[in-house]
Amino acid sequence: MLEGSGSVPLSMDTISALLNESDPVVAVVGATDNPRKYGNRIYLDLKRKGFRVYPVNPFRDTVDGDPAFASLSDLPETPDIVNFVVPPPRTLRVLEHAKELGLTTVWIQPGAENEDVMSYLDEHGFDYLANACIMVRASVRSTI
Repeated sequence: MLEGSGSVPLSMDTISALLNESDPVVAVVGATDNPRKYGNRIYLDLKRKGFRVYPVNPFRDTVDGDPAFASLSDLPETPDIVNFVVPPPRTLRVLEHAKELGLTTVWIQPGAENEDVMSYLDEHGFDYLANACIMVRASVRSTI
């Protein structure tokens, strides 16, 4: 598992704590209704576990009946974690936009990374996890 950090390093444990001990907003880049895609599985998994999740996909109006957003700048609130479930070239383009917005805590799902993505993360001060599945790390949220 790869992990990295920018100017204020966040360790894997810290990002996992952000995911499991606070009430983070998670944007899922590549969320979809296609049940064969991980963008669908991850979005539904986080939603079922009680997370506040937003689907980001410029090719969808909705995901699981929820409004989908064309880009990170269209979200109604600032995400704490941006989760990437798209091919590496798209990951890189959205990372560039995330950096412009100051969204530098990201989770790169297996398959969303390549050498260019990893270099960009390191060179631009992102705090990230890569090659780790957010579904495995995310605990069920308490509703109490």
